[in-house]
Amino acid sequence: MIAFEKDFLRWMLSDGAGAFLLSNQPNKDKISLKIEWMESVSYANILDVCMYQGAELNEYRELVSWKMMEETDWCNKSIFAIKQDARYLGEHIVPKSAQHVAASLAKHNVSSEEIDYILPHISSIFFLEPFKKELEKVGCPFSEEKWFLNLPYVGNVGAASSYLMIEELFNSGKLKPGQKIFLFNPESSRFAYTTVLFTVQ
Repeated sequence: MIAFEKDFLRWMLSDGAGAFLLSNQPNKDKISLKIEWMESVSYANILDVCMYQGAELNEYRELVSWKMMEETDWCNKSIFAIKQDARYLGEHIVPKSAQHVAASLAKHNVSSEEIDYILPHISSIFFLEPFKKELEKVGCPFSEEKWFLNLPYVGNVGAASSYLMIEELFNSGKLKPGQKIFLFNPESSRFAYTTVLFTVQ
């Protein structure tokens, strides 16, 4: 169980970086992506912490600080390792993901049918099919040809994943002016989610 809660993070994350060049006008020489809107929300007010360090969850799901423990427990229980409550994550991450996607699209009066590409950052392919099914449940289905992700050959590079997906799609030759790209990025520590809608120009 220790390996699953702690080594999971060590082996699931690769290394990567990315950046966007922002401007107040489109590129004259090639296509650009216009940011239509961006939505971020956290469900930390209704869900417990999922990732933590220097503490341990007790039977009541309360975090107990290392300061309240015996020094022998610091090493014996790997207290200072970054940990993730994988069971709690598995219970909530996908339903809240779909809830945020549905809410952000509804807020801006956009349907999933209007979107040409959905770029989801997911930590593992394990979550892909459950995410698709949950989106169908909340009335936001995306057909198979709209899904674009490079996780199988790039790996999970955390916060850089979205940048690398967009960079690859942007330079793929597939994009045409007027197309809409929907970016989805979750953060599991405090169940925070961000969605962005781009229009190709």
